[in-house]
Amino acid sequence: MKEKTVRYGIVGAGMMGTEHLINLRHLRCEGVAVVCVADPHLPSRQLAVDLAKSFDWPLKVFSGHLELLESGLCDVVVVSTPNITHYQILMDIINHPRPHHILVEKPLCTTVADCWKVIEAARKRPEMLVQVGLEYRYMPPIAKLIEIVKDGLLGHIKMVAIREHRFPFLVKVKNWNRFNSNTGGTLVEKCCHFFDLMRLFAGSNPVRVMASGGVDVNHKNEIYDGKVPDIIDNAYVIIEFENGSRGMLDLCMFAEGSKNEQEICVVGDIGKGEALVPESIVRISTRQDGRDGVRTLKAEDDRIKYQGLHHGSSYLEHLNFLSAIRHKGKRTPAVGLHDGLVSVAMGVAAQLSIEQGRFVSIKEVTSENKFKPSELF
Repeated sequence: MKEKTVRYGIVGAGMMGTEHLINLRHLRCEGVAVVCVADPHLPSRQLAVDLAKSFDWPLKVFSGHLELLESGLCDVVVVSTPNITHYQILMDIINHPRPHHILVEKPLCTTVADCWKVIEAARKRPEMLVQVGLEYRYMPPIAKLIEIVKDGLLGHIKMVAIREHRFPFLVKVKNWNRFNSNTGGTLVEKCCHFFDLMRLFAGSNPVRVMASGGVDVNHKNEIYDGKVPDIIDNAYVIIEFENGSRGMLDLCMFAEGSKNEQEICVVGDIGKGEALVPESIVRISTRQDGRDGVRTLKAEDDRIKYQGLHHGSSYLEHLNFLSAIRHKGKRTPAVGLHDGLVSVAMGVAAQLSIEQGRFVSIKEVTSENKFKPSELF
């Protein structure tokens, strides 16, 4: 028996909105259709319409997300709008009389307080599934390394080191991503991905954070509405976890000449594993076998039909969420609201650490909210 078509609406038709549209197009054979899009920015709406037309997917177009919700056209809403807008859009979707499943781009929200309000609202709507777009988990080499760690091949994890050396932030509509007030700061906007991975690899929750970073190369000569961008372009971040594991992030956003954009190293008391992106290579070794015993694996996933901007991870993210939707009650989203919240809390703590030059505890950045820090986890 053929499964019912799952209808998607996309709120935010900029770079990531069109990326989701293309990924969903490649899932058409799985019974998916994008039926509508909402964006107040006319050029973005038109781009989505033209792109969908090339797929033979006629779109109903709205200037705002409330109109899209009222239309009743879609079963799932993908939120890919500027970070600062996530909170209100999510609350409007969750509180709408008609239930919609939600895939929201990272970060969940720009503040811990807003993340928690979204969680509280979603608890009252158990019929709705919400997945957070921390899709780096699905990149084949990273997914392979996660599997290696879960299988215990490295032993008890002691250290996680993640290096991202890459190009500067891309240009977005109205340059919203140039300012901390719109993004939550670079360590929330970009690095929530890596904090999420650290927590996965460590198998534990964060306790405190120390960071050093600055605005040293990028965007210093740019001015928007009389303001100079304030997002940092490089940082070192150290995370301490409850189980004694430590994580370290080495971020540089003016390193275009790097062979790999991400290099992830996980070391346990038995061995060491590495994942390289975009080379899609995984290396694994044990202390007993030493340097001569290092094995190199090519990480691939035959399910990927579209590589896109994130090496096939967005495609797998959608495939996973579609499965959760179709098997609701038996499966939950792989990346839930609490995952989104904790990754934001880690980024917020790191930003505060840079501002104040000290260790910042996770409890500190959550204590202003009306819940116990333990409820985060």
